[in-house]
Amino acid sequence: MNGILNASTVPSDLLIAKTKLSSNFFTRGIIIGLLSGLCYGFYSSFLTLGMSTGIWSEWYGVNSVLPAFAITYMLGALGSAINDMLSAIWAIIIAALKGKLGDFVRTVKTKPGRLIALAALAGGPVAGTAYVICLQLAGSIVIPITALCPAIAAILSRILYKQKLTPRTLFGIAICFAASLMIASTGMGGDAPDGLVLGMVVAFVAALGWGIEGCVAGYATSMVDYEIGITIRQITSGMTNLIILVPLFGILSGGGLGLSANLITSAVADHPAMLWFVVSGFFAVYSFNLWYKGNSMCGTALGMACNATYSFFTPLCSWVILGLIVGQDGWAIPPIAWVAAVVMSLGIFIMAVNPLDFFKKKEA
Repeated sequence: MNGILNASTVPSDLLIAKTKLSSNFFTRGIIIGLLSGLCYGFYSSFLTLGMSTGIWSEWYGVNSVLPAFAITYMLGALGSAINDMLSAIWAIIIAALKGKLGDFVRTVKTKPGRLIALAALAGGPVAGTAYVICLQLAGSIVIPITALCPAIAAILSRILYKQKLTPRTLFGIAICFAASLMIASTGMGGDAPDGLVLGMVVAFVAALGWGIEGCVAGYATSMVDYEIGITIRQITSGMTNLIILVPLFGILSGGGLGLSANLITSAVADHPAMLWFVVSGFFAVYSFNLWYKGNSMCGTALGMACNATYSFFTPLCSWVILGLIVGQDGWAIPPIAWVAAVVMSLGIFIMAVNPLDFFKKKEA
């Protein structure tokens, strides 16, 4: 006897119990992944609410004294910076309560920790800011375009890592881009938001940034506790936005560093708006935490597919919270956009897993 057990030597009741346990673990991973998409929808809605409250409503108002460039880009970077900084504070609090602050300090000095910080530059200052800007330009109608990130990540993986694209993956990518064209078709109507075209372009920039982040961070997060990784990511993103991107946009808008400092202090001093940023930061950190946790339980591919359902949850949450509860106009979603969000989710799901496998497992 070599001490190695095979299926024939293991009691059938133990095999059944193990199979049931694995199935339950896998199912919980899918549920957690879907919850991450729902949390992202709440994060987006409360962030938008914060950026339409108090001093922000004056900055975005028709009588705003800010330059057009600052309104379009600088405020988006500022909103993203405040949200990510508050999200980082939430992440630090969570890590402290779980006794992981020591792990955080040690991980920052490692190669995986540095890779996560590098990935955060693409996913935070670039993609995160672009995401906020496209929300302000065109509303939640363009969110499904940002959910192209898994498709872009698959294409980038083929270019950077020479990973093969199977016919099923190519089919899923084609479905995703078809859904984007469905959303773009809404810009042909007279009821389309004024900033829809630019919003779609900026939304694609967000998808590209998150696709790059997924490629770079995929390796690193396999060796780092997901809560520690998210803490590194949010701190890097928030600090880079606040210290580099916002001042840079201030200079480009013609207001210089003085404008940047004035906007930052005014935003932080506006307590009603900051309350919503605190809430959006909470949902942001849990969205990312649940995403990484779901990936570890049901696999990265399916975890990405579940998380990308934010392309459906974000318009839904925005419509309910901002449209129905708060009473803001402009959050009604055209029927074709709802259909496109569902089609996009289907394309991402097909890219992530082979639907036929579920039938095979059922037969087995």
